[in-house]
Amino acid sequence: MRCLIVEDDFISRKILRELLIPYFDVEIVVDGEEAVTAFKMAHEAKQPYDLICMDIMMPRMTGNEALKAIREMEKAMHIPPNLEVKVIMTTALDDPKTVFDAYYNAGAAAYIVKPINKAKLMRELRSLGLAS
Repeated sequence: MRCLIVEDDFISRKILRELLIPYFDVEIVVDGEEAVTAFKMAHEAKQPYDLICMDIMMPRMTGNEALKAIREMEKAMHIPPNLEVKVIMTTALDDPKTVFDAYYNAGAAAYIVKPINKAKLMRELRSLGLAS
């Protein structure tokens, strides 16, 4: 399985990579624009991601903006909702508006508040059917 980590903070990237590498072939980008490009390139290469872990607050393009762009590309490619890439949004912000925006406006499958630990991440991966 393939995973894309989208995170502008070095320490957060490193932690996520260490937690995910036993389960996924991991690639890393540092902002939303790179995430959209990586998503497009993965589909063009017929190697789509199974999971994207994406920070919300990033420079150039936020995680929510990137996720909206990814969901639009999936619609254009006629990917049915049940086969869309699973996206876990990660953020230090734990306020209701941020959660609402990530789930309902951007189309996230899950939401984890930092600091991310293995138990939280594994619980979400199991709920998404990506780990046993």
